[in-house]
Amino acid sequence: MKKYDAVIAGYICVDLTPEFKKNKLFTHISELLKPGKLIEITGLTYAMGGAVANVGMAMKKFSKSVFLNGLIGNDFAGKIALTFLDQSDLLTGVRTIEGEGTALGLVIALPGVDRIFLESPGCSHLFGIKHIDFDAVAKCRLFHFGYPPLLEQFYAKEGSQLLELFSVVQRMGVVTSLDFSLVDPESESGKINWPETIKKILPYTDIFVPSLEEALQIMMPEEYAEINVNAGNADIIEMVTITTIREAGKRIIDAGAKIVFIKAGHRGAYLATGDVSLLNKRSGLNLQEEQWSYQELWCDAYPIDQTKVKNASGAGDTASAAFLSAILDGENPERSLKFATMAGRNNLYCSDIYNELDNWEQMYKSLELENAEVVNLKLSRDDNLPEKEILKKN
Repeated sequence: MKKYDAVIAGYICVDLTPEFKKNKLFTHISELLKPGKLIEITGLTYAMGGAVANVGMAMKKFSKSVFLNGLIGNDFAGKIALTFLDQSDLLTGVRTIEGEGTALGLVIALPGVDRIFLESPGCSHLFGIKHIDFDAVAKCRLFHFGYPPLLEQFYAKEGSQLLELFSVVQRMGVVTSLDFSLVDPESESGKINWPETIKKILPYTDIFVPSLEEALQIMMPEEYAEINVNAGNADIIEMVTITTIREAGKRIIDAGAKIVFIKAGHRGAYLATGDVSLLNKRSGLNLQEEQWSYQELWCDAYPIDQTKVKNASGAGDTASAAFLSAILDGENPERSLKFATMAGRNNLYCSDIYNELDNWEQMYKSLELENAEVVNLKLSRDDNLPEKEILKKN
């Protein structure tokens, strides 16, 4: 028996989210950001953010034992982080760095407009392989790492430390999981050749859980750039065809990942797998290989009650947490997708996911009452069905 179900390492921050009047709908960010304009807000919420906090808090809510591994500073944001983590009993491997600022995210979430993140990595630029608690990793079933484009030590030198980290952890017999974040082309991270870098990492990545935009940006950069141009002010997720999503999934599996879970927001989620038999040879998982190997599935998003929506931040991480929790429980691919998409939807209804998010038992019951359609894309492709018949809603 392992002491921890998961060690979650990488980027951790404090998110500050201005609250806008819900009766005011925007169609574009330019309606808000105008020189000399004053916008009255109803408040400002503080919450933990980043893969470490979001995934860690959600997995603990899903009855998993977790160890968090990241850095915070000794500034005011660090004090906020300490308070949140202490209340959640999740301080574990989170270290405070003297004289450094905590990573901060300013989340602009306008009603009617997709979120915009203004991110200051803070002391996360120091977080490197020397800060990984390998003693804790040796005692866990799964190692999840989040947001390398925001972690300077892990993207420098074309991701050499990230490659070393994942190869070491995999040799330890621990299942590896990786999440990403969008790359700012104008940042230092934007100078990295991510398509080539990620191809070196994926052979050591058992589970990859990017968002749709992240998957396209790093696996199909030319197509991503074209979609961005054609999208204009529209939501880019609406512009991506299922054919493109499947191609991104295929490239990820061909590069060496065993399971890829792509989060497509309000459209749903995509799953593709290769040979998962190697995962069962490690001590962390017990998947039914005939159910999991060489699969390709799409799960529709669960319907959203707009009157309950409080906050969209962290929804992708919460979906990832549920997906990983389902895998640790040995659930089949269809139910794992349903748990993930339901958890992502439920995240929207929470200001504080640790206290307000439905736990695993509640979601388990909800799966019996609510239904999200799961389509076997592999069978649909073999039958040569047109895309509109494969995904009727999209």
